[in-house]
Amino acid sequence: MPFNLDHLKSHHSELLDLLTETLPDMLWVKDLNGNYLYANQAICNELLMAKDTQEPIGKNDLFFALRERHKHKENPNWHTFGELCFDSDKTVIENDKAMKFEEYGNVKGKMLYLEVYKAPFYDKSGKIIGTVGVGRDITQLKNIQLDLSKTLQELQAQREILEHQANYDYLTQLPNRTQFMNRLSQVITQNLHNGTNSALLFIDLDHFKEVNDSLGHYIGDRLLIEFAKRIHPVIANENLLARLGGDEFCLILSNIEDLCEIDTLIGRIMRLIDEPFVIEEHWLYVGISIGVAMSPNDGTNPDELLKNADAAMYSAKRNGRNRYGFYNPSMTLQSKQRIGLESALRKALHQEEFEPYFQPQIDATTGEIIGMEVLMRWINGSRVITPDTFLQLAEDTGMIVAIDRLIMQKALKLYLKWQKFGLYSGTISFNLASRQIEDNSFLEFVRHTINPVLERYPNSIELEVTETQIMLNQNRFIKVLESLQSFGLTISIDDFGTGYSSLAYLKNLPISKLKIDRSFVEDLPHNADDAVIATTIINLAKSLKLKVIAEGVENKAQVDFLVQHGCSTIQGYYFSKALNYQDMQNYLTTPTSKG
Repeated sequence: MPFNLDHLKSHHSELLDLLTETLPDMLWVKDLNGNYLYANQAICNELLMAKDTQEPIGKNDLFFALRERHKHKENPNWHTFGELCFDSDKTVIENDKAMKFEEYGNVKGKMLYLEVYKAPFYDKSGKIIGTVGVGRDITQLKNIQLDLSKTLQELQAQREILEHQANYDYLTQLPNRTQFMNRLSQVITQNLHNGTNSALLFIDLDHFKEVNDSLGHYIGDRLLIEFAKRIHPVIANENLLARLGGDEFCLILSNIEDLCEIDTLIGRIMRLIDEPFVIEEHWLYVGISIGVAMSPNDGTNPDELLKNADAAMYSAKRNGRNRYGFYNPSMTLQSKQRIGLESALRKALHQEEFEPYFQPQIDATTGEIIGMEVLMRWINGSRVITPDTFLQLAEDTGMIVAIDRLIMQKALKLYLKWQKFGLYSGTISFNLASRQIEDNSFLEFVRHTINPVLERYPNSIELEVTETQIMLNQNRFIKVLESLQSFGLTISIDDFGTGYSSLAYLKNLPISKLKIDRSFVEDLPHNADDAVIATTIINLAKSLKLKVIAEGVENKAQVDFLVQHGCSTIQGYYFSKALNYQDMQNYLTTPTSKG
């Protein structure tokens, strides 16, 4: 778009002046040095801050830029149009063509955006002697664009956050169930198509709920995070470790050529968690149970494979925890049986089908009953079901807390009746499950249910815990035991000798009695090792000024050996099996059994 100065001086100059001064667009003409030859009122007012249209003549943009910068020298982020305008003018001249630019700068305390068209300005001979330009304020449009761009960026960031939340676990940042199931589906499809094998490992932390219940969810969450961090480095990039929820993790191992690969990796993982997890002041030892299912042999869809790996994991738990096992079809039946048993247990608890049974504890030197241990039985119609059938499941599901409390309430009601009618004045003892001790409401239950009995009959109630329970979470358990002792309860260690407590530690426990485990009694007096262990426990109890009782006693030879070595309190089939309420009441009415 060529221009020359003669056109501006034609007979149309008055009309042009009127147009250029009334248009909202900015118009200007500059020489080769960028000095203004002409500037309309719009550019003077909106951009140059000139007092009139004559002030810019002979001056360039850098002049006005320096003047504006000097006014705002304290603001390092102040940008003027001058630098940009000067550069774009040179570009137009060097390229000898009209060009479009977007220029911006600070004007009157705010950012101004211009859409600018610039073209070379020629003399009559066609020589470039400057530039001519027109600029339009697009600030409002630009702000809308910037706001829209910012909104789109925020929406994109939010979308990425939501996508991450949809596919990753919030706590460990591992892939979650959704991403895991998608990946598992892909792996199974590849296995079926390529004739390859993969493995699904279902990993569950042993006794995790006990950590949550005793130390709180914050420590439990930290344990899950540290567990994931510890095992993740040994897992190859092509494999996937995910957290399904709670303490359940799953690991997909792709392209398995030999089962030894699985054995090796599981061995590495188990060695890693042998070391304690140190979280704040807590040293936590955890085990894991792992179930392994192979694709495609053990399942041709994700749900089936996951279900079978889960069944293998529960089989590992039933076999002693902290171990692993491969799926076999019989486990599906076991899993169904477990589900059926859990449903039946819940129904039995609702209908209060659990009843206390009582096994007498006898002073062998007099034959008198001096104590009784309360055991639980599930009365299912005409069937009497012993705890070995359902105890593990009751503990795993947490139902043991409610079952234990139901047994305590029923037993104490009978105990008060026997005391009232003079049938019995000895002690009554209850076994405490770990879940019971860890439950935050347990001490309140004791205060309302057991304390009223102790107020009437001091020192009459005994609670039994195992060494293993205490050592699992020493600080928590000892505090609870001390509280129980302060209520007037007597604490005894059940199955003593089967755990791993040190003697130095034992003497600081708030306990009053040791119970020799049946495993050290059953072969007395003929097994020399058992004889040494039994006598050692008896002597240890004496040295610590603790009472001692032996359980599982079944014959006179065992009684004679124990009495001879200083243990006269006996519990076992030799005197009586565990009895229901009516049989126990009959036992108490015999002349030789009154305490």
